[in-house]
Amino acid sequence: MRVNPRKAAIVGCGFVGASIAFRFLQQGLFSKLVLLDVDREKAEGEAMDLSDGLPYASPVEITAGTYDDVADCALVVITAGANQKPGETRLDLIGKNTAILRSIIGEITARDFGGILLVVSNPVDVLTYAAWKLSGYPRQRVIGSGTVLDTGRLKQLLGEELRVDSRNIHAFIVGEHGDSELAVWSGANVSGIDLEHFCRLRGDGLHAADMDRLYQSVRDSAYEIIKRKGATYYGIAMAVGRIAEAIVRDEHAVLPISVVLEGQYGQEGLALSVPSIVGRNGLEEVLEISMSRGESLALSASARQLKEAIAALKL
Repeated sequence: MRVNPRKAAIVGCGFVGASIAFRFLQQGLFSKLVLLDVDREKAEGEAMDLSDGLPYASPVEITAGTYDDVADCALVVITAGANQKPGETRLDLIGKNTAILRSIIGEITARDFGGILLVVSNPVDVLTYAAWKLSGYPRQRVIGSGTVLDTGRLKQLLGEELRVDSRNIHAFIVGEHGDSELAVWSGANVSGIDLEHFCRLRGDGLHAADMDRLYQSVRDSAYEIIKRKGATYYGIAMAVGRIAEAIVRDEHAVLPISVVLEGQYGQEGLALSVPSIVGRNGLEEVLEISMSRGESLALSASARQLKEAIAALKL
């Protein structure tokens, strides 16, 4: 079936799915948006609520639908799954969310779907790999939201620390979107100015203790938000909106999405969140950026943890 480049679907209408739908509405990226949920009335209610704002947004047809409606979508965003509860890690969600994902992928592959799958459900790296294995689609068409959100968190915190616009911060969180993720401090810069040199220019210092404090704040951010309000959804909606924008507008943007590796960084048999070029066809290229020895070792350790989780699934 021919792909409609202006049509997207969101599978799962919980806080995250509904927030992503709202973000898509704000961006005006799509002319058709289909919402799917195991609770049909929930999807219908979200579509009705969002449609009430159409007089103040770009024209878009928002409907509750079925899997038959995803066949000609350019993008299907999967958010369905159990939410992370206080005290739970993302990896604790593997069993139940893999079972949910298996049923979703079965429904999608039963249709003539030719678009891109964007996995957002956690643990996103494990589920991205599972979606690729279960679907049989090319790896370019099965990606995860990865550490795009975590990287945004790092940029925001660094911007506050350095008293500079966070949009001028260039730094990555890579590895697992979870407790074993790492910050690539060795490549961080402010509009092309090396981070350490920028600090000297400003007469400030960013010491190892400061970097560790910022990293821990990023890593533990979801736990802190969940403890206070029960779930995270606005930040991830903004991150998914950024990925969708890169796809729809064929931007060839560099984003740390979750991708299936084929030897990059010395890894294979898993999906990992690393800087990649994203465009109309999904993943265009995985970028192997320079890292310090310590960062490379930390990335390998993160990969080992994810491989263990994947092996237990027996896909």
